[in-house]
Amino acid sequence: MKLGYRIDGPEGRPPLVLAASLGTTLELWDPQLSTLAEDFQVVRFDHPGHGRSPIRDAPVTVESLADDVVELLDTLEFERVSFCGLSLGGMVGMALALRAAERLDRLVLCCTAAYLGPVEGWHERAGIVRARGTSAIANAVLGRWFTERFRAEHPDPVAHCRQMLEGIRPEGYAACCEAIARWDARSEVGAIQAPTLVISGADDVATPPTDGAFLAGSIRGADLTILSDCAHLANVEQPALFTQALLGHLQIHAATEAK
Repeated sequence: MKLGYRIDGPEGRPPLVLAASLGTTLELWDPQLSTLAEDFQVVRFDHPGHGRSPIRDAPVTVESLADDVVELLDTLEFERVSFCGLSLGGMVGMALALRAAERLDRLVLCCTAAYLGPVEGWHERAGIVRARGTSAIANAVLGRWFTERFRAEHPDPVAHCRQMLEGIRPEGYAACCEAIARWDARSEVGAIQAPTLVISGADDVATPPTDGAFLAGSIRGADLTILSDCAHLANVEQPALFTQALLGHLQIHAATEAK
């Protein structure tokens, strides 16, 4: 399937793919874009039924999303990339590392999990969205995306994220809910070989730091960074700290490989 995408940054720089969460578009990464585009050719894409990407005819799985990323890399003629994914995007990063390890330089897994239950909850959410649209769940989702303090003190980015969520096509959102319901890589993530950084939000109730600790403990050599005072969309709530952690991982490992 052809994903909608955008590339920013100078040609010839190392490619960095950014994968967004369920219910957001490639605009999720706007807080990081200007900084990252100084040193990387930044590729952002939308999940099926989100933003610029069409709805997939066949059922969506995390593995099929990873295969879509490989197809995109082939289209762009990028042999190897670094990859940063948040929530569903992080699951796609894990699947990519397991299915196409040769395409991956470095990996950053943000506010994500090897398994995110209960399964029934995802199917229930998919049913609500198919019947009533994403606006029906917007308040609950925003309550998990951001801390109460951030929602009160920073209404503009919260409103922007609400707009992204309510603009997602119901079938696209629901299909990705069902992909998360099928996802369980707890017994597989130990095979990931790419140098990995795991980022968790200290106040994230959707994918709490225990999920990040499991990933960091399962992936050989992985580092864990827990960002204080933020919930699920850590790159929006703590943009400076998030970008610092991301760049630190990418640059440290790039320097190591250059030696």
